[in-house]
Amino acid sequence: MTTFKHILFPVDFSDRCNGATPFVENMAHKCGARVTLLAIAHPVYAGGLAGAAVVAPQEMLAAVKTQLDSHFANSFARLRVERVAEIGEPAQVITDYAMAHEVDLVMMPTHGYGPFRQLLLGSTTAKVLHDLARPVWTTAHKGDAPDRAHLEPQNLLCAIDGSLHSAGVMQSAAALATELGASLRFVHVVPGIEAWPERQMDVELEEEMRLAAKQNIESMAASLGIDAPVCIRAGTVADGVAEEASRHGSDLLLIGRGKMQDTLGRLRTHAYGIIRLSPCPVLSF
Repeated sequence: MTTFKHILFPVDFSDRCNGATPFVENMAHKCGARVTLLAIAHPVYAGGLAGAAVVAPQEMLAAVKTQLDSHFANSFARLRVERVAEIGEPAQVITDYAMAHEVDLVMMPTHGYGPFRQLLLGSTTAKVLHDLARPVWTTAHKGDAPDRAHLEPQNLLCAIDGSLHSAGVMQSAAALATELGASLRFVHVVPGIEAWPERQMDVELEEEMRLAAKQNIESMAASLGIDAPVCIRAGTVADGVAEEASRHGSDLLLIGRGKMQDTLGRLRTHAYGIIRLSPCPVLSF
């Protein structure tokens, strides 16, 4: 089964974008997917949206199209590639394009520069993660270029919450592991002792929670026909998942972003923190 047939790669010609290019190439090659490079002209208006555009929108669009046609000259040679330039607010354009053109996966970098901005995802990336009902791949959220040690994803780690919604994420993770010829393991994080008043929880109860979670997830995996080891950690979710990814030398972290009808939308409680702290790229379903 081909997991991804159409990959959308929004490009802004930045160093972070250029650093993500080999990852897009490799994923598309592994999955036999076609790639759409999407460049977006974002008009700037004097005095807000009610004012006149600083540069004529069509001139901006033409300039972006010219840059797109000349950029990545030595990339994507072995792939089916389409180059598209559009005008508008970047996150909205990306979301609308992905929904309208049967995109299976969006691949884009986060932006983290310096000690403060590493605490934040780029606004465009955050909006796409929140609004788009499609899988999204993001680079590790670091100030330097993406670590090419993760270019060939051999070790996949899938973080799950153990709920009924986990089944779909587990199936998608198993399918991708097969597609990439990679190993797969699952991780689940239970609350640590430090998160509870002493009267409510002790070491024995934590161990019971670990055991119950492990049995639940192993049973779920078995029912889905998935054979993969299960790791249980205690503590905060984002920290625990990131530490497990580092401990196992994971090349790609897989998570679920939830459902549109959930209280927090698709970017659920822990997804943002996991993406921000992950030592490797994250693919969120």
